[in-house]
Amino acid sequence: MDNQEPIRIETNLNTTIYKVWEALTNVTQMRKWYFENIPDFKPEEGFETKFEVKSGERIFTHIWKITEVIPIKKISYTWKFEEYSGEGLSIFQLSTENNTTHLKLESRVLKPYPKDIPEFKRESGEAGWNYLINKNLVEFLQKSKNF
Repeated sequence: MDNQEPIRIETNLNTTIYKVWEALTNVTQMRKWYFENIPDFKPEEGFETKFEVKSGERIFTHIWKITEVIPIKKISYTWKFEEYSGEGLSIFQLSTENNTTHLKLESRVLKPYPKDIPEFKRESGEAGWNYLINKNLVEFLQKSKNF
């Protein structure tokens, strides 16, 4: 994924910007659509969290560090893995358009990941983000609308 355009996903969500922000930053909600084993998460610059994700035989110990927070508008954090070299940056930006919330995700590679690991290929990243945002997050927000 090095020297490539960032992965970008944009979608309009038929709910308030506040509900989307909560889904992106409240650890209880994040566990329902993102990663169920996130131990803690705080939308504060400098906050760090660490958790394992298994993919087949491989373990990816995620290390996230928050780099920027503009409440209800933007949150960014780096992704590193204990077991592998490389570093990425995920940027979530929110805006309101015609009574919907526009979510723009950008995933950038800051330092290249190993080329021989399938999970680090661009296609895998695109598929993963599409699944997380356009399926998991959308379905989570549709279900939680009634609360």
